[in-house]
Amino acid sequence: MKRLSGGKYSRSFPQFLAAATETVLLVLLFAVNLRSQQSASREVKVTSSPADYAAAAAAQDVKVHLRPANTPLGRKTSPTTISSSPAGTASDSTTPDSGGPRFPADLQFHGGQTVQSMQQVAIYMNPKGACSIATCWGNPEGFLSDLGKSDFIHVVDQYTGSAAGNRYTVSDTHVMINYKPNAAPFTDADMLAVVHAVALALATPDGYSNEFHVFLPPGQDECFNLGYKVCYSPDDLKTFFFCAYHGSATFGDSVGHVLYSVEPFQDTFGCSSRPGTPNGQLADSTNNVLSHELFETITDPDGTAWWNSLNNGIFGEEIGDECSFLLFAPNAVYFDPSDITLNGKSYVAQPEYNNAQHACTTSP
Repeated sequence: MKRLSGGKYSRSFPQFLAAATETVLLVLLFAVNLRSQQSASREVKVTSSPADYAAAAAAQDVKVHLRPANTPLGRKTSPTTISSSPAGTASDSTTPDSGGPRFPADLQFHGGQTVQSMQQVAIYMNPKGACSIATCWGNPEGFLSDLGKSDFIHVVDQYTGSAAGNRYTVSDTHVMINYKPNAAPFTDADMLAVVHAVALALATPDGYSNEFHVFLPPGQDECFNLGYKVCYSPDDLKTFFFCAYHGSATFGDSVGHVLYSVEPFQDTFGCSSRPGTPNGQLADSTNNVLSHELFETITDPDGTAWWNSLNNGIFGEEIGDECSFLLFAPNAVYFDPSDITLNGKSYVAQPEYNNAQHACTTSP
């Protein structure tokens, strides 16, 4: 057998090839590991200032659309009753009338802006550093990334007019906000102050190219005053109306127009998904409601685009509201999402209303 030159250290060609292959593999593994480390979400810390609260108080065109909770109050309350969007009156018929079959759940377009592409920024409200992302919320950034690379997200193509892939991405920077908890619930003005501070800190462009998702920790309530108290308040069923919401607002300074969602802790009575899901009840409860708000932001960011305007009992409902199914179990009510594979990984997420199929689906 031929040998390569090299004295006593010379090796046969097969041995040399094996050693060279091992070296190449080690280099590749190192590169992959380095790339993985580089792509991990970078964490920054931000604190809201008095100027941020002043900007929130002066914000214009604030629109919010709340998702009712699975509580006695929530189940008898329509989204329009507890939201500031959409606005308008119910129509008795679809237009134009083609003379063919009608589909009363189909969404109607009202001329407003939709979101063809955007980057999402996760903001975690962390009282005195008590939460880790995994223990309080699961892995929402991983879920959003997989959703953006999936077929499921293309349900929105018919509403936005774009079919490009991977156009709803996740920022490689998330924000951690340590704060001193108090007994008072947050308000939407508090959330807008947080969004304003983060938008300034990250220098994100205004308009429709970003959405800020604000995640609240366990035990943190939030309330609106709409003539009566409308809250996420698992500790007070008399005011427990909603689980989460998406919204938009326009600040008077360089931040300009923003899109945002507020995601209170979902693994609790009134908001959680059914048990036995692939990633555990805590993570998949977060993911299910998060997907609901994302789809609604894309198709109706300001309450002026796609929603049901028919006088049929679901007036004002958006793409997610019509498909937010419930599971009634002994002594409990859960959201009942569908098992779904996103970018090769198992999750649960509720279907979304698909005008093209006249049904709630998890595929285009």
